[in-house]
Parts: sequence; C-alpha cells; structure tokens
Amino acid sequence: MQYRCEAVYLPARSTWVRSVEIEHDDRRVRGLRIDGVAVYSFAVDGTVIRTALDNERITLDTASMSWNSDFRGLAQGRGRCEQE
Repeated sequence: MQYRCEAVYLPARSTWVRSVEIEHDDRRVRGLRIDGVAVYSFAVDGTVIRTALDNERITLDTASMSWNSDFRGLAQGRGRCEQE
C-alpha cells in the first residue's frame, strides 16, 4: 500500500509531501518505507504504525489517514494522508 501525506511542520509552517509504502502479507506488516528509505524498526498497534527516521519520530494512522511526527521537541508535523 502506498500513501501520500501532506504534513505541515511547526514552528516553520512549511508543508512537506511525504511518501509512505507499507509492505504486508495476509497476516502482518513486513516492511515500511518513508520517502523511499526503509526504516529498520516499527511497531504496529491495530491501525497505527510508529517508527523513526533520522531524528523524526513518526506515527501513521491508516484508519484516520493521519500523519504525526516530532523532531525531538524542536518541530512537530501533522497532516492528512491519502492512499495512492
């Protein structure tokens, strides 16, 4: 599954388009890519996937189609996602 997420990052008020690719089989999520980069670990809790890439902690909710992230308290990102 592929998602396109538009996240607004504060305090800069800049919008970044982020791509998310979720690889899964019939039973579980097998892999995750953010902007084409494979993440090394992630946690799945129902429809929520939590991971980190560089200094950004990312939460993707596939039910509400939302993106939330945090750069160690220095900046936060929030946005909506759509399935491609």
